[in-house]
Amino acid sequence: MDRRVIFDKDKKNSKSSYLEKPKVPITNIEDIFSKSLLRSSLPLPNLGELDVIRHYLRLSELNFSVDTNFYPLGSCTMKYNPKINEELAQLEGFMNIHPYQDLDDVQGALELIYNLEQLLSEITGMKRFTFQPSSGAHGELAGMLMIRKFHQAKGNKKTKVIIPDSAHGTNPATASMCGYKIQVIESNPEGLMDINKLEREVDEEVAAIMLTNPNTLGLFEENILTISDIIHRKGGLLYYDGANFNPLLGITKPSLMGFDLVHLNLHKTFSTPHGCGGPGAGVVGVGEILEDFLPMPLVKKEDNKFYFDYKVKNSIGRLRSFHGNFGVLIRAYAYILRLGGDGLLRVAQNSTLSANYIKEELKKHYQVAFSKKCMHEVVFTCQNQRERGASALDIAKRLIDFDIHPPTMYFPLIVKEALMVEPTETESKQTLDYFIQTMIDIDKEISLDCNKVKTSPHSAPVKRVDEVRAARFPDLKWKNPGV
Repeated sequence: MDRRVIFDKDKKNSKSSYLEKPKVPITNIEDIFSKSLLRSSLPLPNLGELDVIRHYLRLSELNFSVDTNFYPLGSCTMKYNPKINEELAQLEGFMNIHPYQDLDDVQGALELIYNLEQLLSEITGMKRFTFQPSSGAHGELAGMLMIRKFHQAKGNKKTKVIIPDSAHGTNPATASMCGYKIQVIESNPEGLMDINKLEREVDEEVAAIMLTNPNTLGLFEENILTISDIIHRKGGLLYYDGANFNPLLGITKPSLMGFDLVHLNLHKTFSTPHGCGGPGAGVVGVGEILEDFLPMPLVKKEDNKFYFDYKVKNSIGRLRSFHGNFGVLIRAYAYILRLGGDGLLRVAQNSTLSANYIKEELKKHYQVAFSKKCMHEVVFTCQNQRERGASALDIAKRLIDFDIHPPTMYFPLIVKEALMVEPTETESKQTLDYFIQTMIDIDKEISLDCNKVKTSPHSAPVKRVDEVRAARFPDLKWKNPGV
């Protein structure tokens, strides 16, 4: 395959001869635009339509995606997204509306948002939702701003936020952005929050604790009710990071665990293709205690008509333009309606079953970070492989040669040489077996020919690169290796 950039494929003396001559007068572009805008001509390559089509189609075939490859990216829930959701999101009535239209013209869109809020409230046990946040991190910001304003309104002097040492990195970053000091609680030997340490650290200055459950080790926090009691006794609130909500669908609700607010990644749990910065929707649900602090406007219904409500007593204001990523909301709504309660329950059960199947099949070859039964993802430590010469990074790179996207590496930070695998509920047993056998084969390679693993990938368009140098000195120009 000719992988040069398209500018290097320029055919200077060629032209397309199948196009008819224009039947309109030829106008010199300089007569339309000033010469100051045309000091130099644009360096566009001279190529035929077929050359351009083949160039970009071949580039697209080099991409990793959930539709083309197994994508076990831990803590991200990169699962297959049913195409019917895409078709529904592209219906003309959804595609061709604008948020500045009269509300009478977009009653269907408002009804969808209203109904989706009811469904998510039932699934999580929360009272109300805002759909403004564009991502999980944006949802975290919305949640922490509400917590801060809640304490200010109550006259509470709160300065700290509790974060477990296994938390997503956005948790401490978001709390810091909101002006709080971070108090880290270490995990116990079982990978769960150390209750004794938490009891010692929580005082009257704690505004909230930010948790994901199951945590980033793929383990369910069994003492969550005790954690809730400790925080609430000191006047703090419980924030639920919904990045790992996939295995809890239909089984339990954040409200039953004592959480006061929750953000959900609709693009992860509820089916929207995501990656490369979007699209996303980090919607936030709150219990009754925080209802008056939600961003405005909210969608309300009165006399069988839907409208925007701007009368939110202690609202933190607007978080973004208009009303959120509406296309993501459509996909989530379609996904939930199509699966129903029983279907969502199967999502949780199958995602957990898949992760535990991988865990049990690979534990003889790769050390499991924690022996407890995991939920939707399993974390391995590749220290044994590192001692034999290959790091977690090397193993991840070698997986590319087998058309498998690398799992998350070196996270959570408390696990050395970590590989976090999340197979999701959408992959077949055949795919899981292929991944398992590939991991076993790589482990054998480390003992037989470690250099092959350390220099991988070998079959990818781009071979092993120096990541540090590539980041500091990017070279995007194609070079003929024979020159």
